[in-house]
Amino acid sequence: MTNLKYALIGCGRISPNHISAALSNNLKIVALCDIDQEKMDQIVMDFHLPQDVKKYVNYGEMLTIEKPDLVAICTESGNHGQIALDSIDAGCHLIIEKPISLSLEEADQIIKKSKEKNVKVSACHQNRFNKSVQKLREAVEGGRFGRLLHGTAHIRWNRGRDYYNQAPWRGTWSQDGGALMNQCIHNIDLLRWMMGEEIEEVVGLTDNLMHGYIEAEDFGVALVKFKNGSYGLIEGTTNIYPRNLEETLYIFGEKGTAKLGGKSVNLIEEWMFADKLDDPQQIKSTYYENPPNVYGFGHTPLYEDVIDAIVSDREPYVTALDGRRALELVLAIYHSSFKKEIVKLPLHKGSTVDFKGMF
Repeated sequence: MTNLKYALIGCGRISPNHISAALSNNLKIVALCDIDQEKMDQIVMDFHLPQDVKKYVNYGEMLTIEKPDLVAICTESGNHGQIALDSIDAGCHLIIEKPISLSLEEADQIIKKSKEKNVKVSACHQNRFNKSVQKLREAVEGGRFGRLLHGTAHIRWNRGRDYYNQAPWRGTWSQDGGALMNQCIHNIDLLRWMMGEEIEEVVGLTDNLMHGYIEAEDFGVALVKFKNGSYGLIEGTTNIYPRNLEETLYIFGEKGTAKLGGKSVNLIEEWMFADKLDDPQQIKSTYYENPPNVYGFGHTPLYEDVIDAIVSDREPYVTALDGRRALELVLAIYHSSFKKEIVKLPLHKGSTVDFKGMF
């Protein structure tokens, strides 16, 4: 067990992945926090946690009493920012579930304050640690594509009324956003990361086609122009009948074509390069994962990286700035759809609450 004391704030749907990752990395779990006592009890029971793990309904009290070294924030999205700022003030290193916040101003505060307090903050975009994604990143960084031409991110999933009934904050502008912000932000993050980060302009359209009982969108498309001259296409929806179909990421360059697929970009489905440095069939079989759900296996290596970043005093592999970039792109798509205009980046302010009443 490491000497790092760990606490989890928010014991909902994604929390088991975090507890599992914490245990796999031998963190000392000192506390859980949730407004629902039963959820905390369930985590303790499911993971056979020691009886001395404390349970809190007030995270401020938990931070003051337990003084954890590393905190994971897994609450509803709209509370990520404020909890993160309070945790940084308490001197805690952070893993923040996506999105890092629903407000660019809050995200900027998190970045600024974490530097001032010298604490590490990682946005939980765990798919960056997929074997397939790591291999693709290696090809991009190695220049194997030559000039990047365009990339596409498709998220074709299903979310029904049962999903939204489980937690009333889902699909609200104040606490969540819609399909692009919640379900699609992982692949949107990957597209931006692979295609060169810096964006010139965005044009997008969003709609609510099937989910009249939520405030935000269940469908979105966007065209992104990157500063390096390449383009990105985004298609995200939670309307696919009758279940999750696929999440794919294509990268097209003058000297290479690659496609990641599966339920959550866990497979390499196409791998063609002019340099012929490797055997496509061998690559497809080697970089293959079949996770039990769309969350994949990325949380454990992300935790490992954050722990090493704390011990080695370096930036995490996935930073708070990375989280801000993903948030900025989704907000730009919303802005374009709502204002019916091309949006220039960078954005310096904006939040999901700006779009209340959009549909």
